Amino acid sequence: MTPDPLLDSRDVLEFPPSKNSPYHNRVVIRNHYSIFQEYRDMNPPDLQGNPDLSTTTTDLIDETASEEILPRTTKVKFRFPLVARRVTQQTGKGKIHRQYVLMVVGDGNGLVGLGQGKDEDAPRASAKAYAQAVRNLDWVERFEDRTIWTEMETKLGATQIIMRPRPLGFGLQCNPNLHQVFKAAGIKDISAKVWGSRNPINVIKAVFRVLQAGHAPLAMGDGIGGPGRKLNKGRGLRSKGDVERERGRQLISLRK
Repeated sequence: MTPDPLLDSRDVLEFPPSKNSPYHNRVVIRNHYSIFQEYRDMNPPDLQGNPDLSTTTTDLIDETASEEILPRTTKVKFRFPLVARRVTQQTGKGKIHRQYVLMVVGDGNGLVGLGQGKDEDAPRASAKAYAQAVRNLDWVERFEDRTIWTEMETKLGATQIIMRPRPLGFGLQCNPNLHQVFKAAGIKDISAKVWGSRNPINVIKAVFRVLQAGHAPLAMGDGIGGPGRKLNKGRGLRSKGDVERERGRQLISLRK
């Protein structure tokens, strides 16, 4: 944990004793600005010899206006509100009615995300679901940027899904809700079958559990010694390297 004198920039603020506090305080601030900016401040560039060079400034973006800059800062191409319904919460003082929206977004090239939103107003619930879906965007491993690598299946509650890779030009032959998810993720050739419950919410959450393997191992608990959530139990999407290790052979493309 020794700080690097070159890479770890630091500022030391000294606060001597005052009438409000009789103690001497020292605050150390690390890595609050770039070392390249520090080097540039110490060695300003010479722009006199080259008239093509000029300094530029970057406009600061207000992070509070996230709803306004969200569509411009992401690569969202597809936006599918798959489930929209009226939900009711029973309380001791009566019933509370709200609108529920489940939305899938993606760029059609490997990024896909799922979001849910609730609000008294339907447009605001849709905006909440869209914002959460953009924050949940994650990468999907694809074979030849068009299908999955190998056959996979998952089960969530009473919903069971099996997905199989298909050859070029096969298309999407699957459940209508899965069709929108695959389209948003950029999967073009696949067949999928749903057994048991065809509840749209369970179908969508089950396929996302498989497509988005995430950065943490699945079914490994909650991180603090407890069991994992039911939604996280299962096996994520296998990549090319996983298939090669499983088969003990290197995969090569036979297309010319």
